Amino acid sequence: MAHPGGSNHGGSGGRERGEGRGRGEGREGRGEGGSSPERVLQIRRCACVVKGGRRFSFAALVVTGDERGRVGYGYGKGKEVPIAVEKATKAAGRRLKPVPIQGTTIPHAVEGRYGASRVVLLPASPGTGVIAGAVVRAVVESAGVKDILTKCRGSGNPVNMVKATLNALSKLRTRDDVARLRGVEV
Repeated sequence: MAHPGGSNHGGSGGRERGEGRGRGEGREGRGEGGSSPERVLQIRRCACVVKGGRRFSFAALVVTGDERGRVGYGYGKGKEVPIAVEKATKAAGRRLKPVPIQGTTIPHAVEGRYGASRVVLLPASPGTGVIAGAVVRAVVESAGVKDILTKCRGSGNPVNMVKATLNALSKLRTRDDVARLRGVEV
């Protein structure tokens, strides 16, 4: 007899409960009531082997920002995908950090590191667009950057790449910031 909503063998087929979403294929724009849109970068499925079989749990990596100079990330875990995404979104909202933006790009070139991941961000002229991979693109677009060149080196782990990108963005300084630190007039 066929199992309702699935195949007639014992397994679930992998996609019934939202699991199996590939890298870079995420949901975005699910913000609640005017809050900033989130971008789901990765959903991981973890299997815990128990006496009766496997028990699955999920982890979600989410980036959110107001596209006006603030960005943050969150990582959440739960028994179901929506629970993990909700936890990650709340964590991202609590971690919003300011990013200095000059026009539609960043003030200067910068390199960020986290673990074995390195991300280089370079300012670009207007009209260039965001030249970046899926993970770095999500972070810089959430921050509100429209023109930027990027290069990722080392590990391609999405969690480490998000952290390396945020590390690079945290190193950015505007001309006014540098002048104030040096105690000179611009």
